[in-house]
Amino acid sequence: MGEVITITSGKGGVGKSTATANIATAIAEGGKKVAAVDFDIGLRNLDMILGLENRIVYDSIEVMDGRCKLSQALIQDKHTKTLYFLPASQTRDKNALKTDKVEELINSLKAEFDYVLIDSPAGIESGFEHAIYLADTALIITTPEVSAVRDADRVIGIIDAKSRLAKEGGEVKKRLIINRIKPEMIKKGQMMSSEDVLQILAIELIGLVPEDELVVVATNMGEVVAKNPKSVSGEAYRRIARRVLGEAVEFMDMSGEKGLGGFIKGLFK
Repeated sequence: MGEVITITSGKGGVGKSTATANIATAIAEGGKKVAAVDFDIGLRNLDMILGLENRIVYDSIEVMDGRCKLSQALIQDKHTKTLYFLPASQTRDKNALKTDKVEELINSLKAEFDYVLIDSPAGIESGFEHAIYLADTALIITTPEVSAVRDADRVIGIIDAKSRLAKEGGEVKKRLIINRIKPEMIKKGQMMSSEDVLQILAIELIGLVPEDELVVVATNMGEVVAKNPKSVSGEAYRRIARRVLGEAVEFMDMSGEKGLGGFIKGLFK
């Protein structure tokens, strides 16, 4: 059975869908069979980041309602052949999700894939609770802002209370991604450092992702930066994927002490 990894946050707009697409791609590029599942019912974005919006015929709600088979709804990525995408519905809302149907769907995916990555909706409503309920691991994304970190802290508490593992006396493995870091601002004391964020959230760090204009360029083109060797954030996502796969990989220097040139030079050590 595959591992279920939910990518989540408390605050919207911190980069969950971008992270899901890039981490899923990088894991699949490592030879694993991966399913990227959009759980943001009514507001799907993952399809556009992967460049698969025009290939959608069926969605996850139709699978759960029995109107099509899972194999009909899954879309194979154009470039990475071991990556598949399961879209969310744009015409239904989060109330369409039922726990037993979600569990049946996720178990079917676990039986077929090595990793199932769930792109959680923002907020802490029904869609979020269903996205984290069956997680083995939660990758919690925040930006180095007080409001985002505060909301991430709240999400950690909900995962520890409402996941199935929590209800069974276990614990979801929680790992932190700090996104949109600007090393020069950290150096000037204008942005929270990774140490500041870790002190507040007190969970394991798995990724530091710098601000990178190539993310916007890639998204507009329906591509992922994880496949761009010139992208600093792409390298960060590739390192996160390697850590998910169990490798020991050093973190980039985000202190800003070396200046931007030293920061970029140190990416490919």
